[in-house]
Amino acid sequence: MMENIDYTSQGYLILLDFSNWLHLEVVLFVVILLFYVMTLRGNLFIIILSHLDPHLHTPMYFFLSNLSLLDLYSTTISVPQFLVNLWGSDKTISFTGCMIQLYLFLALGSTECVLLVVMSYDRYAAVCKPLHYNVLMHPCFCHFLAVTSWVSGFTNSASSLTVQLPLCGNNKVDNFLCEVPVMIKMSCADTTFNVAMLSVVGTFYSLVPLSLVLVSYGFIVATVLKIRSSEGKKKAFHTCGSHVIVVSLFYGPVIIMYVQPSATNSQDKNKLVSLFYSLVTPMLNPFVYTLRNKDMKGAMRRFLISLYH
Repeated sequence: MMENIDYTSQGYLILLDFSNWLHLEVVLFVVILLFYVMTLRGNLFIIILSHLDPHLHTPMYFFLSNLSLLDLYSTTISVPQFLVNLWGSDKTISFTGCMIQLYLFLALGSTECVLLVVMSYDRYAAVCKPLHYNVLMHPCFCHFLAVTSWVSGFTNSASSLTVQLPLCGNNKVDNFLCEVPVMIKMSCADTTFNVAMLSVVGTFYSLVPLSLVLVSYGFIVATVLKIRSSEGKKKAFHTCGSHVIVVSLFYGPVIIMYVQPSATNSQDKNKLVSLFYSLVTPMLNPFVYTLRNKDMKGAMRRFLISLYH
């Protein structure tokens, strides 16, 4: 019988990350470092361009810069610690650091769920209500929506009950970061209530926002189909295409991890899912928006020209 020791008394936890893949740690370090640098570069570039270029001073790019800021924060919370663990033999994290990481990662993920709904409403207003767009998306209202997204996300994270679960001496976190599903699995107490609460909150902050996004795009598709010009239809779909890709990249892994906290999925699979939405998705978002977006390409061209003149 394991002695019922409060894990906070130990002062540290051990992040196992991909310790069963020791022969790949150097390769993982190089790949993840490259992805992290690309994530920082791409998202910082979008934030800077959205701020400096007057052509991008629109609601769409205001929300996009918020999304890039979220991606910067979420990767910086987890990836540097992961790189340190991969590089050396010390894989510990302080209990306080683990709880801060858990809180911020959950808060930023919840914020992004709400922000993607806000961005879909912006696209709905642009396509379905073009004549009223400037009224519907007034700058003051846009700031209100952005603040609401951030506040709701951090409020959801503050309501997490995970920190109250005893680990009974178990200080090994079988992941590369501290997040709610993993911490629940570590507990020696009955976690039925916590798993149920995680599913409820996960549903509210993933399936409900996703449903609202789908409703917005239902109205958008209905409006676009009424456009007689094929060029007009192409332009409308192109306007929303980037956001649809970003929504797909984000919600899929989140639903796997938080709506169905899995006892059935292998832990290696859960680690890969965590790695995807904590690093790969934030890295891909800037590419999705810059490669498919004429306004962003034009802003990049003007920015580069200004550097050489």
